[in-house]
Amino acid sequence: MTLLLQISDTHFGTERPPVVEALVELVAQHRPDVLVLSGDITQRARMAQFDAARRFVDRLGVATVLTIPGNHDISLFNLAARVFWPYRSYQRHFGTVLEPEVDQHDLLVLTVNTTRRWRHVDGQISAVQIDRVARRLGAARPQQLRIVVTHQPVSVTRPEDEHNLLHGGADAIRHWAAAGADLILGGHIHLPFVRALHLAEPDVKRPMWAVQAGTALSRRIRHQANNSVNLIRVPTPSEAAHLVARVERWDFNPSVGIFVVREQHSLARDGGGIR
Repeated sequence: MTLLLQISDTHFGTERPPVVEALVELVAQHRPDVLVLSGDITQRARMAQFDAARRFVDRLGVATVLTIPGNHDISLFNLAARVFWPYRSYQRHFGTVLEPEVDQHDLLVLTVNTTRRWRHVDGQISAVQIDRVARRLGAARPQQLRIVVTHQPVSVTRPEDEHNLLHGGADAIRHWAAAGADLILGGHIHLPFVRALHLAEPDVKRPMWAVQAGTALSRRIRHQANNSVNLIRVPTPSEAAHLVARVERWDFNPSVGIFVVREQHSLARDGGGIR
């Protein structure tokens, strides 16, 4: 069974050392096959913060790592860097490919760079990006769990978060659902949840879920949600006929100093979910 770990919004420069060590321990315990870091790796895109983030990812020792930049990974105050080389520091530490992917026997993960140098906070997705992802989803093998990763969310659960929605996200949801996406992973708002898009969006005609991660390591906790990460388990062949995936939310528990399971979701092919 393939195991994917989603972490997001690490915001190096504001990381909490005990949480860092607890996450290293969690990874050593579960040994995920794939690590997805869905943006806002640093707090202010400074070289020292990228250095710390790179050392942390290397410590985890996960064989396959996918990262995308978030709005915090582009310099805010250095306007020349923001205009002319917005991803230079990011690419020095995490590679030149801004939209990496994983294509394995039972798993397809496609990432989308939703940052824009002219947007300080908001994210945007273009028609070209939507079409590229839809084409790749359409070519997926039947046994693959099909995941798309953005930084800004395509769906939210609270009215006060609606201003954080990804620009172009509604079109993306519609096209990717038709093309066969199962999960859309995101971060940005530091609020973890799993939401059935086929129940929330009238244009989604097949089961598909938004899976949001909280902040993995930062002290910038919001909405009374502690530091958290997601473990996503690809179903075994015997489970695949009725199960899309299992999603586990692990929260840092300061009283014991480790990550513990907070929620578990079994996402059924008929569109149901069991907590």
